[in-house]
Amino acid sequence: MNSTTVHPYYPVSLLLPHYVTNSNDTLSLLFMFVFVLNLVLTPAYILITTKRGFALPTRLSFLWFITCGCIHLFFEGYFAVNHATLESKSTLFAELWKEYALSDSRYLSSDTFVLWVETLTAFLWGPLSFIIAYQIFNDDPKRHLGIVVVSAGQIYGDILYYMTTLYEGAPHSRPEPFYFWCYFVLMNAFWIVIPALYVYNSSKFILNLLDQSALHKKKA
Repeated sequence: MNSTTVHPYYPVSLLLPHYVTNSNDTLSLLFMFVFVLNLVLTPAYILITTKRGFALPTRLSFLWFITCGCIHLFFEGYFAVNHATLESKSTLFAELWKEYALSDSRYLSSDTFVLWVETLTAFLWGPLSFIIAYQIFNDDPKRHLGIVVVSAGQIYGDILYYMTTLYEGAPHSRPEPFYFWCYFVLMNAFWIVIPALYVYNSSKFILNLLDQSALHKKKA
């Protein structure tokens, strides 16, 4: 292959000399991704249900941070490690990234911003998400500090990601609305909406504790 290799990404001038077409279609890739993720989430769900007294929101928090840990550390970590050769690979994660890159081809060009955002997300928020899940399982109130930090980091990174694309006019996305609205907007919106709820709830918990501590000191 050479620099004139045909590929489906935008801008059309993007050079991907080692590009290899995906061997799996979109639905097959989605099914395999959900299947692999459920290999972790199913035992995680069984594990958290063994803890008595945990309400549904607590159980969902445990599963959310297990999900975050898996996606950040393993999926996004895969990108961080293999970004330079992603276009030529045919592994499940590589093909998933090549599918997503239809909405943002920067993932195939080792774009500096995308690379560092994903690297920090993978190797900071990934391990911390697993630590938070462990703290939730043990009902450790210190988890709320980690929840605020990780969730705020997810929101901040996602907003920057949105803004860099929108500011440039989304030149890295194919023109079909599906790729922009479903892949780029919808899939990333989860990492703003859900973390925002956790920032609110955990911040409220921490502030209530501080108020109680201040009131205690006044009485003392």
